[in-house]
Amino acid sequence: MEPPTGTALTVIMVGLTVATGVLDAVSFLALGHVFTGNQTGNLLLLGFGIAGQGGLPVAAPVVSLGAFVLGAVLGARLESAVARRRRPWFPSALAAEAALLAGAAAAAWEPDVARGLPPGPRAAAIGLMAVAMGVRNVTALRVAAPDLPTTVATRVMTSLVGGSPLGHDERLGYGTRAGARRLASVGAMFAGGLVGAALIGLRTRPVLVLLLVAAFVAATALVVSGLTRRRAAAGD
Repeated sequence: MEPPTGTALTVIMVGLTVATGVLDAVSFLALGHVFTGNQTGNLLLLGFGIAGQGGLPVAAPVVSLGAFVLGAVLGARLESAVARRRRPWFPSALAAEAALLAGAAAAAWEPDVARGLPPGPRAAAIGLMAVAMGVRNVTALRVAAPDLPTTVATRVMTSLVGGSPLGHDERLGYGTRAGARRLASVGAMFAGGLVGAALIGLRTRPVLVLLLVAAFVAATALVVSGLTRRRAAAGD
């Protein structure tokens, strides 16, 4: 069964982009200087850490990168296996992501808030979040929604500017309606980071933020499942 298309898919992917921003805010601001969605950032942080500059960690980026690779492998196998059975793979992938994020929330539970999260549970939370984002990246690639990768924004920003009246590049979409979608994608990443940082700034416990995102992704899976069934019924 194929995923939704058109405006419905755009809204879904924009929402997932916001979720990524929130997750990276939690991982970077509350769990250590590490990203769980933006793995390009982790490669740079790892290089800085190995060079001994900025007091940046080495272990956390390694955990996140390794877990992300594992997530990409598991996501590819899961989604292709579900698709071969002619089942709706998109909501299945989102459900798996939500379960992993719920697991990360459980790992991030702090019995003693004053003492903070110990290194072991912290690494487990980072790892489970990164596995979830590895699954998400496979999902986004399979969905192939234009300009909506959900975890990165650099290429979308380039297309947004290059295809605008300022860039005037027809090969980057000048003269099309892609600008609004690209602006929504970039804005969603910014909004997610802003919301996540604001929640952390209000001293919201990371476990609660992770549970909120997990619930949002799970609800999105239900919406996608309903839209997929409706599309399949319309095609019969």
